[in-house]
Amino acid sequence: MDDRREFVSLTPAAKSLGVVPVLIHATYSPMDAGQAAMLFSEHLVDSLQHERIATFDPDQLINYRQHRPHMVFEDWRFTDYAEPEIVLDLLRDDEGKALLLLHGPEPDLQWNRFTDTVIELAERFGVETTIGVQGIPMGVPHTRPIQLTMHATERHLIGDQPELFGTIQVPGHVSALLEYRMGQRGHHAVGITAAVPHYLASSPYPPAASALVRRVAQQADLALPVGELEAAAARMGADIAEQVKDQPEVLALVTALEAQYDSFMRSQPQMVAAQAAQDDAGAVPTADEIGAAAEAFLADLMGEGPSVRDHVSDNDAAGPPAGA
Repeated sequence: MDDRREFVSLTPAAKSLGVVPVLIHATYSPMDAGQAAMLFSEHLVDSLQHERIATFDPDQLINYRQHRPHMVFEDWRFTDYAEPEIVLDLLRDDEGKALLLLHGPEPDLQWNRFTDTVIELAERFGVETTIGVQGIPMGVPHTRPIQLTMHATERHLIGDQPELFGTIQVPGHVSALLEYRMGQRGHHAVGITAAVPHYLASSPYPPAASALVRRVAQQADLALPVGELEAAAARMGADIAEQVKDQPEVLALVTALEAQYDSFMRSQPQMVAAQAAQDDAGAVPTADEIGAAAEAFLADLMGEGPSVRDHVSDNDAAGPPAGA
């Protein structure tokens, strides 16, 4: 590591920035099911007025041999390099309210130094609440509304939510560590996790990102746009349904997931009530859409046919994360 390089560089805009009550962090990695955090952050940056506040040095945080950035080779030369960017941006919601967005590939190295620095920046800008977003793979069908699970440094931050997991041990990730460190230093931090159908977890899944945007807006009292993500989800469903119309074995698989899901929800009236209050519940896809999405996932694993990413426009997702 070159100690002469700054770990984080602040822009001139940071020096005159006043209090910003909300910090949202959306670092993405292969663990981020449905690329939910990536879609979430790219959608907000594409949709809202934004200004760079700080940039972290990727050479000190990214293991390039493990997560090789993409390069473009054209004819006889290299023409582009997708350098990883881990940045803090100042955004303005649709009503002009300021928020901070930390986004980019999840750091491979120096987790403690990274989280300490983020907390110092949050303290510098007077952040009152920090919110993290992520997708996780679950045995749920995509024909049902996205289930969101919340966790926080203090119980009152997430309201009435049933206990689902008890005590479990999970692989660590920077988003969780930042929430944990925030709590240790007496700050309010919330995490919102979207359940992504496990058979679609390796592909971009706009419904999960859309649900996260809506819940973050509700949690932080922000006016955040969501239309482009919903349009991407509708296009994906329609295109996949057209590709595969008669796949009885796949339909049987997803139908079984539906029955399991519905049985669980009947046993959890609190979750049913919470789901009814969510704004992201939309129209239920057709049986053809069910089978098509599962079939597309299987084909994607085998390298056959277009990836689900093909159904997300450049404005909805700007490509794979550079550090993933």
